[in-house]
Amino acid sequence: MTIGFRILTRNRAVTPELVAQFRALPVANVSDAMRRMTAAGPRLTRMHQDGTLAGPALTVKSRPGDNLMLHKAIDMAQPGDVIVVDAGGDLTNALMGEMMLAYAAKRGVAGFVLNGAIRDADAIREMNLPLFAAGITHRGPYKDGPGEINVPIAIDGMVIAPGDLVLGDGDGVVAVPFDAAEAVLAATRAKHDAETRQMAAIDAGTNDRSWVDAALKELGCEMPA
Repeated sequence: MTIGFRILTRNRAVTPELVAQFRALPVANVSDAMRRMTAAGPRLTRMHQDGTLAGPALTVKSRPGDNLMLHKAIDMAQPGDVIVVDAGGDLTNALMGEMMLAYAAKRGVAGFVLNGAIRDADAIREMNLPLFAAGITHRGPYKDGPGEINVPIAIDGMVIAPGDLVLGDGDGVVAVPFDAAEAVLAATRAKHDAETRQMAAIDAGTNDRSWVDAALKELGCEMPA
């Protein structure tokens, strides 16, 4: 075993049907369904114009500023994969730019999450393939390794295993563990349905706000009579 410089095989991944069902749901509701305990942090910024990121994770762990293993991951990716890279959050050198993104799009990659920097930001925004990154720099990457593919990685405390579901929208990025995906889907749908009913009540002027005063009283807040 060569720890730190190896490429493994992904043995499982969430199905396209499950990905499609999650794609229609807000990331915030998925986060709530997981008790608000999982997030990739506020540094990860949407670099594309619009649209939702959704797909099974193809994970990469790379030396900061080095994209050799990211290149290999793009070559390995299956259509619909989301390539997730833990490069330590370093922003000194970009991990990828316009040409790599164009090649990935041609191969059917669904998007990227990079705990590192990009360059060619204007072109990437125009291409509009879902991509979240921690920053932007014009300085290019190195291609020396080491790195690993299809190993568990972590970004700001959020663990992503190969084949986990990765989601991203304007609120950020969240990963749903493979084994919990069906349960999280059910909980997210229940949350989303409840919010839909609440929005309808707000629109109708019948939204019940009595819980606010009840919570304050329960907590011992002094209030006017």
